[in-house]
Amino acid sequence: MTLLPRLTLLATLLAGTSLHAEPMFFTPCSDTAAPGSLCSGLNVPDNYDAQGRAVGDADAMHVFVRKFAADVPAGKPVKGTLWLVAGGPGESGASFYNLLPTLRRSFPGFEFLIPDHRGTGHSSRLCKVEESEQSPGGRALAGAEWASCFKGINLMPEYAGQFSITTAARDLKALIQGERGKSKQPPVYVYSVSYGTQLVLRTLQLGPLPVKGVIFDSLVPPQTDARWDLSQRSHVVNQVGMQVLARCDSDAACHAALGEPATTVYRRVLEKVQADPALLAKIPGKNLKNFLGGMLDVPAARARIPYLLHDLDRGGEAELAAVRATLTDAAAGLGSYPQSPLSIPLVSIISNSENNLQPSLRPGWTAADLDREEADLLLTSPLPRILLGGGLPTYPRDAYFGALPAKVPTTLVLQGTLDPKTPYAGAQAQVQALTQSKAGKVALSTVHNAPHFILWTAPACFEQASTRFIAGKQAQDCTL
Repeated sequence: MTLLPRLTLLATLLAGTSLHAEPMFFTPCSDTAAPGSLCSGLNVPDNYDAQGRAVGDADAMHVFVRKFAADVPAGKPVKGTLWLVAGGPGESGASFYNLLPTLRRSFPGFEFLIPDHRGTGHSSRLCKVEESEQSPGGRALAGAEWASCFKGINLMPEYAGQFSITTAARDLKALIQGERGKSKQPPVYVYSVSYGTQLVLRTLQLGPLPVKGVIFDSLVPPQTDARWDLSQRSHVVNQVGMQVLARCDSDAACHAALGEPATTVYRRVLEKVQADPALLAKIPGKNLKNFLGGMLDVPAARARIPYLLHDLDRGGEAELAAVRATLTDAAAGLGSYPQSPLSIPLVSIISNSENNLQPSLRPGWTAADLDREEADLLLTSPLPRILLGGGLPTYPRDAYFGALPAKVPTTLVLQGTLDPKTPYAGAQAQVQALTQSKAGKVALSTVHNAPHFILWTAPACFEQASTRFIAGKQAQDCTL
């Protein structure tokens, strides 16, 4: 395990006053995760009041930030700054490190600032001992750490509120305002993906940010729309999966390879898998519906779904091995760092507090109910079942829940038409809501055939859209 980067107190917090943000002082990182990067951060309160003033210990938590300097010739000025806000919730900024080549092509001459929002990565964690780098599982929970971590949080249920979206948003606002305070700073932009788009929207609800533009990649749907809350994730996955199977039917080569409709083959394979424990054991997670649902996230794997079904139908295993290798390579492409492991406690707390409408809409909902609801779906997600389990306290929704910012900077939305996580229709609805509220100029760039996380899954389209955006040009659609 590497040591935590040196963290320095770089902001002044005065009791009864709002956070007074100051520019961070970056020094060479003491870890080896990203050679040449610089590290810093901000000490923040454990909680804030409704006006954004520190509540409790003013220096209770730390938000870690990594900086990648601009790739410009010596003596030449930096052309801009881009903040990169990761998704999740629970995901750290490490998911961007291996994507620096695409980012540098998309934002030439820019420097990149990548925070780990509170509860993730090298920032303060929910379970200080169990999620520390020095623990047996490192940043991930392992073995007995699961029980002790969850027990500790449940003993202090009010603690969950310190890791809400709004508290993380206040942290992010302080970070950006502090850096923007530098004199003669070049243009500043914010990029966010998935849950990160929700976090940035919440940050903008707190007031304007001193930035020139915002890019939302895989925009979250309206928070109060039950069609797209997290308990409906399997329905979203299935809808995209059915489109993929239908495309095989309309493609001459794919249809010829199967010889019959793709759904016919799939239903037959599903029956075989469910009736054969030995065959089921070969499927990762022992759940074919979930496995195929996960394949939708990776274009190269998604394209093999019909051929995987055909091979499984004939008793073959070669295609399954090839698909597993494709998924492994795709995950490896994002890199693995000490701060990479997802914070499962944070996922549970934020998801059930703000993005799962099921408890209020369907009280008493059980696993048996979920089984019946998903029985006719061909592709599913494990998320609804995970959320059903709960296990951790939630925090009360605040005044920002379900609302939108009064004003937004010039905004670009990048959205894939085959996104199984933040559905295209949901992003359209969110863009429409922002437009109708006259919050600001919001443009949608549709990326046809793309899944989630355009920066990763459709880099050429991302580069095209981003370079046009910072040049002030009109957004264009693209096809993966």
